[in-house]
Amino acid sequence: MSVRQTLSFLRQRFEEVGLRPDTRQGQNFLIDLNLLDVLVRAAELTPQDVVLEVGTGTGSLTARLAAQAGWVVTVEIDRNLCQLAREHLGPAANVTFLQQDALKSKHVIAPELLEHVQDRMSGIPGARFKLVANLPYHIATPLITNLLETPLVPERFVVTIQREVADRLTARPSSKDYGSLSVWVQSQCTVRVLRELPPDVFWPRPKVSSSIVQIIPQAELRQAIADPGYFHKFVRTVFLHRRKLLRGTLAQMYDDLSKEQVQQILESQGLAADVRAEQLTWQQLLELSEKFRAVHPSLD
Repeated sequence: MSVRQTLSFLRQRFEEVGLRPDTRQGQNFLIDLNLLDVLVRAAELTPQDVVLEVGTGTGSLTARLAAQAGWVVTVEIDRNLCQLAREHLGPAANVTFLQQDALKSKHVIAPELLEHVQDRMSGIPGARFKLVANLPYHIATPLITNLLETPLVPERFVVTIQREVADRLTARPSSKDYGSLSVWVQSQCTVRVLRELPPDVFWPRPKVSSSIVQIIPQAELRQAIADPGYFHKFVRTVFLHRRKLLRGTLAQMYDDLSKEQVQQILESQGLAADVRAEQLTWQQLLELSEKFRAVHPSLD
């Protein structure tokens, strides 16, 4: 099932079938075969693994995943590319092809994806779920954040993403890239940037640099979040106006609480009146969200 996704191969194949890459759909193909191998090695695949790949493309990464994993569920929104990958891979005994959007909406994973993953995991003793993909840029953030809020969370993510998103995933408080994505992911996972990727390792060349990132959820961190849905909404909301004073943002979020009550909760956490969300660690934000959840159990 080997697919040589080199620049010359892709250009020739696309010309043969009369297609052009659609960069609006994130169709930037990784043409450095060594980097595809970096992705696979970092995933540490075994026959017990069921892998979700979002963005099948021509199937080059899919073939490598299928050679090592127990099963691969691969998703491609473009009908022509999905057909191209099927032709290239031929009969694949352990690959499920899905031609659809990976997201049902901005904040919801398409349920069919996880249903297929769960179905395949049920047939493999000791099965593990992993996400390994050269992610289309526009889907990377919602896919990662939403998967962390589902009942079925990957044991690890190994993905290529836009460098800007990688910077946000690893950012520290008070830095320009620190925000809700940083807090949400770091509160549950360890994050490592494995490789920086210049534009010329893709075809067509994107206008930005990329990164290979490994994200590993940590059970003890996830268990410490009593209500993940509440915390996620809390974090997203306080960072909508990241440079506003936090007390003002919280007063708007909890408009049934008096300003004095909001101030008392901040003081109980040792936070100054002029503190901003971007200055707080994820631990401080988690503790603060729990204080507010105790007096206001829902966030609509």
